Amino acid sequence: MISKSEQDKIYCANCLHCKIIPTPAEEGEGCVLRVRCARGMWKKRLGEEKIYKYFTVTRRSIESCPHYEAMGEVSEFLRNLKDSLPLKDEIYDPLTLQTLPEDQ
Repeated sequence: MISKSEQDKIYCANCLHCKIIPTPAEEGEGCVLRVRCARGMWKKRLGEEKIYKYFTVTRRSIESCPHYEAMGEVSEFLRNLKDSLPLKDEIYDPLTLQTLPEDQ
């Protein structure tokens, strides 16, 4: 259940503009999944775009956003998303986006 203070937040994961992007993995072959705001609302201090790890997307929230477009009822959406997200970064095949075995 989401508390009253959490209801006032805008959860980026529930926004139409929160996009999943494959990014080359730092080690070996494959890619990792990252999320970005297609409307450019996530910025670093020097102005460059901030990209977050996919498995942390449910933690991203802001107090207001002129571009927010909800994709569903917040608490139900976040609950379902948390149940389906990986617990840590996983390496994916860049062509199929299927999880690669950990020994690669």
